[in-house]
Amino acid sequence: MKISTSNKTNIVLIGMPGSGKSTVGVILAKLTSRSFLDTDLLIQISEQRPLQDIVDSQGYMALRRIEERILLGIECKGHVIATGGSAVYSHPAMERLRSEGVIVFLDVDLSTLESRVRDLATRGLAKRPDQSFADLFAERVALYAKYAEITINCSRLTHEETCAGIIAMLATG
Repeated sequence: MKISTSNKTNIVLIGMPGSGKSTVGVILAKLTSRSFLDTDLLIQISEQRPLQDIVDSQGYMALRRIEERILLGIECKGHVIATGGSAVYSHPAMERLRSEGVIVFLDVDLSTLESRVRDLATRGLAKRPDQSFADLFAERVALYAKYAEITINCSRLTHEETCAGIIAMLATG
């Protein structure tokens, strides 16, 4: 697939909680001489509280609305952007991110994610209270695939190998 990167200076990472977006994002930013932006941190700064507090006090849909507002307000060039796992629920936000960035899906299988994510009760996941992590995974995978311009299967890769794969895919565009 040919990816037009002529006007896209950002690299936008999407994927499930535990897929490595924040960690890979920091490394990728260093390797590509870009600044790093973590949208979960932007939400916490904007709301002056942790994501889990938002979910606990206002519900998961409130977190998704706040996330959409933050994503739509991002104006930057030359950044690696790590999005929250639920960013893909907002079509307008994803189109906005795609307009100035290449969308990269960090694809990790469910068993690997479950071994990495231990703090489900305090992580601030934008999911229904009755929804299991496996159900959330099943629901989101199609959305990640829908928006991805590059997909990196990184279940068995180190963070550095994941970054190398992204850089290689961007170079071959």
